[in-house]
Amino acid sequence: MKTSLRNFFAHKGRMILSGLAVLLSVAFVCGTLVFTATMQTTFERLFDVSASNVMVTPGSGEEGATGGGIDDMPSMTGRPETMPGDLADTLRGVDGVEEVTGTLDSQSVVAVDAENENIGPATGAPTIVANWNPIELRSMEIVEGSAPEGSGEVMVDSQTAESSSVAIGDELRLLSVGGSFAVTVSGIVEFQITNPGATLLYVDTPTAQEVLLGGEDGYTAFYVDTTDAVTDEEMRDRVASAVGEDRYLVRTSEQFAEDNRNALGEFLDIIRWVLLGFAGIALLVGIFLIVNTFTMLVAQRTREIGLFRAIGAQRGQVNRSVMIEALLLGVVGSILGFLAGIGIAVALMAILGAVGMNLSTDDLTIGWTVPVTGIVLGVTVTLIAAWIPARRAGRITPMAALQDAGNPGDAKAGRIRAAIGAVLLVLGTAALLAVTGTESSGAAGQLLGVGIPLTLVGLVLAAPALVGLVIRGLSAVLLRWFGSIGRLAERNAMRNPRRTGATASALMIGLALVSALAVAGASLVASTDKAIDETIGADFIVQSENFMPVMPEAIAAMGEAEHLTATSEYRDIGAEITTADADEPFAQRFGMVDADYPRVFAVDVAEGDIDEALAPGGFTVTTGVAEARDLAIGDEVEVVVEGGDSTTLTLRAITRSAGAAIEGDYAYMGIPTAEEFVSDEAMPLPWAVFAMAEEGLQAEAKASLETALEPFPQLVVRDQADYKELVRSEVGMILNMVYGLLALAIIVAVLGVINTLALSVVERTREIGLMRAIGLSRRQLRRMIRLESVVIALFGAILGVALGLFWGWASQQVMALEGIDVLEIPVGVIVIVFIGSALVGLLAALIPAFRAGRMNILRAIATE
Repeated sequence: MKTSLRNFFAHKGRMILSGLAVLLSVAFVCGTLVFTATMQTTFERLFDVSASNVMVTPGSGEEGATGGGIDDMPSMTGRPETMPGDLADTLRGVDGVEEVTGTLDSQSVVAVDAENENIGPATGAPTIVANWNPIELRSMEIVEGSAPEGSGEVMVDSQTAESSSVAIGDELRLLSVGGSFAVTVSGIVEFQITNPGATLLYVDTPTAQEVLLGGEDGYTAFYVDTTDAVTDEEMRDRVASAVGEDRYLVRTSEQFAEDNRNALGEFLDIIRWVLLGFAGIALLVGIFLIVNTFTMLVAQRTREIGLFRAIGAQRGQVNRSVMIEALLLGVVGSILGFLAGIGIAVALMAILGAVGMNLSTDDLTIGWTVPVTGIVLGVTVTLIAAWIPARRAGRITPMAALQDAGNPGDAKAGRIRAAIGAVLLVLGTAALLAVTGTESSGAAGQLLGVGIPLTLVGLVLAAPALVGLVIRGLSAVLLRWFGSIGRLAERNAMRNPRRTGATASALMIGLALVSALAVAGASLVASTDKAIDETIGADFIVQSENFMPVMPEAIAAMGEAEHLTATSEYRDIGAEITTADADEPFAQRFGMVDADYPRVFAVDVAEGDIDEALAPGGFTVTTGVAEARDLAIGDEVEVVVEGGDSTTLTLRAITRSAGAAIEGDYAYMGIPTAEEFVSDEAMPLPWAVFAMAEEGLQAEAKASLETALEPFPQLVVRDQADYKELVRSEVGMILNMVYGLLALAIIVAVLGVINTLALSVVERTREIGLMRAIGLSRRQLRRMIRLESVVIALFGAILGVALGLFWGWASQQVMALEGIDVLEIPVGVIVIVFIGSALVGLLAALIPAFRAGRMNILRAIATE
């Protein structure tokens, strides 16, 4: 133990980068756990504070039913699901009820200021209009002005007031399914717990009912407060008996909070596991760094360990000595990582605050599992990484005391490793190639899931065997220009293939993922571009920026635009279809379109007549659905849409799917058909409107359309080029987020390159002194180390890009089964990866090269 401690502190400088790799990885894990736990705590407090003893919401008591929860989305009907206002009287008549408060809110609203600017969040969070009621005072406080009174007043949350420069007395417009409503700001209200990132506007109850429901007396929830004489569970049963449990969802405050916690938990679980996945990648990369560190330290201490063995130390003692050093490294790195993780969590909270969701550090939640998880994970990974070098140290014989340090590894073990790597590569390659012969996307995805890890592990194991071939090729292209210095850099990089392979493999993993995702993203964009060109015949697409439907008033305004020859609304609704010979229905999404739809969308009809299918009583399905459900032209089916309305329709056309890039396996019916059986309450509004312009007047038509829709700033008019750019920007945003998360793994890999070079310089101290003694200048020495670093980084880039392109190709083949049928290689990204890798190599060599250049020649030569 004393020897291990002495060695650890004697070589602490050489351990720093390995410890930093552990620190960063553990920090990311702990930061993720603290951040998500804090979000959970904050919202749980909000749920607990705001709920009443019993909650009544639309829905039923069936298992899995939810209502009034945080997972509610904007309604495509433009109206929230409500309960009749006179239900409040029924609730007040229940024995033990002290107070009943009706609340009404909707996300299907847009708020516009006097300059015709949408004051809603730019982050995609909703704008919510609600009636001001006593329940809101449980989590809100009026900080300026007064509560709204009368139809012309509104109260705005403080975050929105600040970000959109809204003040008391300002004029706003509320745009809803009921029309446009002018209001004046009467007050500013502030969250006392957290703002979930939404824009909140409060009006009085009659105004809320007018704006959101067209004047109907309805509410989205009833908050029932009880006397102390009855328990929540008993009151729930009384209320359910009074209102009908099969008609409404009746829950205690605890049940209401639990349902919201579960909904939030599902969302947080996604965030948690995505972030932990990237932390896992960084940990995997860190293993290579730690393996290299201990391998080189053991090699440098060969004589020292040999002397220990000569004076009686056993193999187990030497092995334990190295493992104790690894344990110390893991413990120190993990503890510091846990502390850094708290900082990361606070930083993530600050980022959320910048986009409108405030989380207070008072709610910072650090459970005992967080440090335990971080320390156990960091120590375990470090011990696993150090196990092979420790075993190698245990095999050092007393005779090694007479040898020079830094001898290369066992050649036989290297051949076995290369053979195993080759076998895994072949198996993984076979699995990925088999994707092309698979017709099922599920089976293809399984082959992809098997092939990717096999090829990754195989290439990692085989990398040392590829060092000579690839480094010589890079040398011929790059290093020969630098003469003898270039040749020295080449030989240094090839001196220990296992070390070079491990260092390059760490960089390879991150770059392989970047390359694969770039191919998948580029293929998705190219496939979407192709689908738009082949299927969308419309000149313009009108959509909302915040996932809201297109309101009737806006559709009417579009009718005033000039130079348009046709417009076609596109509505969407979920349904279940039951065929004549089926016992169970199957789920099917329906597009509801009008007669002009075949003009604005290039429908590829396989059988039947599309015009007849869109006439009353008809519908279409795709060839895939028809084959899977054994449907033929003329078949009659029962269709039950969301909301329970049903009818019998006749299949009159079978179309070929435009693919997942556009619509997937949608069925279609005409809007007149839907209007015959879908109730007004269940009828969705269009999520998009397609428009055709007069030949040669596209520019004039777009300008006229934008002018007509000027009062509706939430709507955007896009031509096909704009729509393609929208897809590119959305895919690009997702890829940039992923690249940002992968940056941690790449940073750890860069630390590995720095670490390898730094320890290599220490290992070659005497050699460097001799070269300096025979005339090698400091400048030449530094250039040699920089070139060596660049070659190692480019070696990792070649392996990573090659592997990533293969993964990307295989992923696109899987996506092709869902309509993403264009393979696109992002040449620009690949070029950036190689240029970036060369720069990484240069930067990684700065400190080791600087230290090597400062060595005292005589002291370096005297080093043993």
